[in-house]
Amino acid sequence: MSAIIKSETISRRKALSLMGLAAAFGLAAAPTVLTVSDAEAQTAAAPTAAAPTAGMERRAARHERRQERRMARTERRQARRTGRHERREVRRTGTTTGTGTTTGAAK
Repeated sequence: MSAIIKSETISRRKALSLMGLAAAFGLAAAPTVLTVSDAEAQTAAAPTAAAPTAGMERRAARHERRQERRMARTERRQARRTGRHERREVRRTGTTTGTGTTTGAAK
């Protein structure tokens, strides 16, 4: 049994016709899908404040770790600033032993 399979290309007119039919069917089907059903909503018991859920605990732990990282970062930044300030003052006052500062004027 040899069957000849012939593939046809679809014309623009047929494509637009199919799209129009699909749109019309979609508009006609939408009200039937959106009808009110007799199902009732489920109500879940709200978690009490004494027993937080696992998700809330994870969120609180992440928040705490983030705050610790921020505080450590702030402390390191402040230590660097203090060190730079102290080194700058030492250079300006010349209290260390070294070559000293030059004014750029030739003698």
